Amino acid sequence: MIRVWPSSLVGRTVAVLLLGLAGSNLAGFAFYWTDRSQSLAESRAGQIAGQIISVAQTVEEVPGPSRREFVRGLHGTGIRAIWTPEKPLAAQDRLSPWAASLRSALAREMGKEAKKRIKVSILELEDLERFGPLAGPHETMMRGMPGMGRGSGPGGGSGRGLGRLPGVPRLVTAVSVELTDGSWLNFLTPTFGAKPFWSSSIFLPMLGATLAVILISVLAVWRATAPLALFTRAAERLGRDVNAPAMAEKGPGEVRRAARSFNEMQGRLQNFVADRTQMLAAISHDLRTPITRMKLRAEFVDDEEQRRKMLGDLDEMEAMIAATLSFARDDAAREEREPLDLAQLLRSLCDDYSGDQGVTYVGAPLALKRVFANLIGNAVKYGGTAKVSLAEEKNSIVITVDDDGPGIPEEECEKVFTAFYRLEHSRSRETGGVGLGLAVVRSIVRAHGGDVMLSNRAEGGLRATVTLPTA
Repeated sequence: MIRVWPSSLVGRTVAVLLLGLAGSNLAGFAFYWTDRSQSLAESRAGQIAGQIISVAQTVEEVPGPSRREFVRGLHGTGIRAIWTPEKPLAAQDRLSPWAASLRSALAREMGKEAKKRIKVSILELEDLERFGPLAGPHETMMRGMPGMGRGSGPGGGSGRGLGRLPGVPRLVTAVSVELTDGSWLNFLTPTFGAKPFWSSSIFLPMLGATLAVILISVLAVWRATAPLALFTRAAERLGRDVNAPAMAEKGPGEVRRAARSFNEMQGRLQNFVADRTQMLAAISHDLRTPITRMKLRAEFVDDEEQRRKMLGDLDEMEAMIAATLSFARDDAAREEREPLDLAQLLRSLCDDYSGDQGVTYVGAPLALKRVFANLIGNAVKYGGTAKVSLAEEKNSIVITVDDDGPGIPEEECEKVFTAFYRLEHSRSRETGGVGLGLAVVRSIVRAHGGDVMLSNRAEGGLRATVTLPTA
């Protein structure tokens, strides 16, 4: 499905700017153009109405038999006059805004009582050819109408219809004024129509200015929101490594204050982890002394069985303290990241390896070796064998470790990653250590931005899947 509305802050801000600026400019220009066209139409209608009234008043004073000769000798600009004794050319059945404006101008000049003597309509030139008076001796005209000179038109000697004359507009405005003797003085003039606003000569410059403002706005928004990407990357680094470098405190005042707060939060987290590690180290150091004394005292126990059990318990306590301290220090986060060949690393840990060759990944070599050694070791211990495969996918590398063992209950697949958690039945308690192996594995993998999960295979056995992001 195509996303119409952008999801990013920059995209949405730019979309709002684009829609608002373009919409307001286009609407404002359209209103201006409409008002300007209306004003020009009214002005032109007034000019033509003045010419028509002037000619009509002059023709009224000419006796009927002499009118056609008189009208034939008139000269004007932009209109053509035709005198018909009986039938008007204008039917007043197709009034456009321009025709209505012209009729209103004539009515204002001639008076309301003369409104019934005025007919205005928009005609096609082909319609005029159907009027009989145009083909007879009554046809006269005023010079100057574009494409309509003396002698053109039906009966005028050209032999061509009005609609086929070059340069003549297809639509004309017909105005018929009834004279006092009942005859009609008709006028033909080009129809004045408002052009679309995008045809104006100032539309392209206005559009260019709008695009320039939008471009500047996009650059300004991009620069203002660029620090947000720094926050994203800084948060991702912090999630992987609490000791990651602090983010730069630059940009607008609000962004600088937010960056300063973020760095302060990161500093408090670092202090918290350091205090926790120091506390565990102190506890480990303090516990080792009494454990050592207890071991010495256990040596003086006469009962051999009891002495062996006491020493075993003390060794287990010491191992748990050492493992806890190692887990708390989080060695994976402190090790330097460097490019390494994952295929070569896996091949060095097992014989049964299949997958891509020469896969380079930037990570902590010792920590990742610890991860795969733990998973492969578990597969060999509890499943009898380990089958390792590696595949490169889009933006990630996937490593799977399969065994042929009995697997584990589905509800336990997530619990086994909890620190000090050990399965009672499906995993040997004697060889299970202190229950920190898988917890350390997940901690290291997540420090690299990936994840690890366990699942039972359909054909039997357990599968450990490690996903490491490459993007």
